[in-house]
Amino acid sequence: MNHTEFGFLLLTIAGLMNASFTLPMKFTRRWAWENTWLVWTIFALLLLPAAVTLSTVPELVAVYRLSGLTQVLCVMAFGAGWGLAQVFFGIAVDDIGIALTFSLVLGTSAAVGALIPMLRLHRDKLDTPAGHILLLGIATVLLGVAICAVAGRLRERAKPGAAGKGHGNATAGLVLAIICGCGASFVNFGLAFGAPLIDVAARHGASATSAANAVWLPLMAAGAVPNLLYCIYLLRKNSSGSNFARGGFNHWTLAFAMAAFWFGSTLLYGASVVQLGPLGAVLGWPLFMSLIVIAASLLGILTGEWKQSGRRPLAVQLAGVVVLILAIFILATASLALA
Repeated sequence: MNHTEFGFLLLTIAGLMNASFTLPMKFTRRWAWENTWLVWTIFALLLLPAAVTLSTVPELVAVYRLSGLTQVLCVMAFGAGWGLAQVFFGIAVDDIGIALTFSLVLGTSAAVGALIPMLRLHRDKLDTPAGHILLLGIATVLLGVAICAVAGRLRERAKPGAAGKGHGNATAGLVLAIICGCGASFVNFGLAFGAPLIDVAARHGASATSAANAVWLPLMAAGAVPNLLYCIYLLRKNSSGSNFARGGFNHWTLAFAMAAFWFGSTLLYGASVVQLGPLGAVLGWPLFMSLIVIAASLLGILTGEWKQSGRRPLAVQLAGVVVLILAIFILATASLALA
């Protein structure tokens, strides 16, 4: 198996893990959203990144010192922007619903997260046949996500009691979802523009699959700040802090499982980018977004989320999945041509 094939394998596993990381939340019924998300934030963005990075990147302090404070602060700024986007996601869901928000965020993130690194770091590759294939692949991702958004809206309207929902500010929700999509791509920016940290980590003995971990520690720590502040605000507003005494060890375990799946998917994505070569962040991000939507769609069908929606929404959703699978083949062709 060559590096590109191994990179695609890691991406596939990462997409499956990321798409399923919220499943344990279905069983934390004695906690409010902010209870679960606060514990998830502590595990996924603080404890696990610190533990993994310290154990896989030798001479970590030297790596950051040699990379330079400016480089580390740049990565942290991307992390803080991503963390703020997570807060906007929750607000947008209240205004326009989870299906449309999810699709807009992933679609915007796929396009912005791939194009900006391409324009800034590999502009010479853009106006080439391989670059054109890449742009076609990104456009196909956007089309597939848009079809899934339509399916999601149809499903929401078909749900019992849907007529009483959706009274939020739709315009504000759409704007926030697009802003959130741009912010969600900051994870990929941190990886793409944090390449000097990865190079220094590799020179200090980090393996090819763990060198990217040098980026995750400062990025995730900065991203945790907006999430923690928002959760604390909701705990105070909703007086839900007492919920931590309910649910017992089971709820804490479920929140940890969420964190393990999410951060595990992030680690695998970082490793796949290194395997895919210099253009890994450009090619890998839209592939990652596509795989998340495909896996989330299939998991939704298997867990009965489409049972009461009727045939039309499900048919539209499956059409969107087919388009995203086509996008994966196009992006794979681009990766081979750009290699």
